[in-house]
Amino acid sequence: MTSTCETSAPKVHPSFDSREGNAVLCSTEGTLYRIPSFVLRNTTAYFRALLPPPRPLGQQSSSPAQTLDPIVVDEKDVVLERILRLISGLETPMWGSFDELELVMTVAEKWDAQGPITLIRSAVTAPRFLAEPLRLYGMATRFGWEEEAKLASTCTLGLSLYEEEHADQLQRLPTKALLDLLSLHRRRRDLFKTALDCEEIFTAGNNPESYCSGCGEKVDNHSWREFKSRLFFELDQRPLGDTLLGLDIEEWPESIACWSAKCRRQECGRLYYDKLATLRDVRNCLNKLPSTI
Repeated sequence: MTSTCETSAPKVHPSFDSREGNAVLCSTEGTLYRIPSFVLRNTTAYFRALLPPPRPLGQQSSSPAQTLDPIVVDEKDVVLERILRLISGLETPMWGSFDELELVMTVAEKWDAQGPITLIRSAVTAPRFLAEPLRLYGMATRFGWEEEAKLASTCTLGLSLYEEEHADQLQRLPTKALLDLLSLHRRRRDLFKTALDCEEIFTAGNNPESYCSGCGEKVDNHSWREFKSRLFFELDQRPLGDTLLGLDIEEWPESIACWSAKCRRQECGRLYYDKLATLRDVRNCLNKLPSTI
C-alpha cells in the first residue's frame, strides 16, 4: 500500500523542521516531522531498536531533509505532534479531551516511551479526567497506577454502575478491577444498611420495645422503617451518599412523615425522633464507610 507521504507533496511541521534532525517521521496525513534520531532512540524503546546508532563525530550526514527516507507511522497529526512534543521537552497545550489523552497513551505504550507515560500519569488526576472516573479507573488499573486507581474508584461513587450508559466502560475493565469496584459499591451499601439497623446507633427507631418517654405508650416505628428504606435506596442508587446530606432530603415524603411522627395519645403528642441527632448519626455512618478499592 502506498503511503500518503509518497502520493502527495509532503508538508513539514514547523515545530519539527530542525536542520539537526536526522530522522523524519510521516503521519497518516502526510505531514513530515524532522527530529534528531538520538531523541527518538533515548526516549523510546521502539525507535531504539528501529534506528541505527548515531555515527561518530565527523561522519554524520549533512543531507537535507528531503533526501531522508521518512518513517511512516500509523498516527494522525494531532497524536503524533503531541507525543513528539512530550519526548522533545517542548511546550504542550492543555489536553483537549480524554479521547486525545487515550490516543497518545496508546502510542506511548506502543513505542515504550516511559517519559510521556509518566507525564500522562501526572495529568490524569486533573478535574476534566476525574469527571470520567470509569475511564480513568480503567486506564489506572491497566497500567498499575495504584493511587490513581483508588482516587478514580472514589469518584465512581457518584455513579450507579448498573445503569446502561456505563456498560461499555465496565466491559472494558479487567475482571479483577471490575470485581474490586463492584465490591466497593456493594460494601458501602451493605455496611450502611447494617448501621441503619443497629439499635445502638438508632435506638429510638430500631428498639422493638420502645416506649414514649412522655407517657409510656408503645412507639409505632413504621415511619422510621419507611425513612430507613428510602435512605438505603438512595445510597444504593448513588453510593457517594451526598443525596442523604443535602436539602432535598427535607422534601422526601418519608422524611416528612418520620420527623412529624408523634405519640398517638392526644394528651401527649411527643415527637418520636430527634431530627438533628438522627441526621447527625446518618452522616457519621456515611463517614465511616469505605471510600476506595
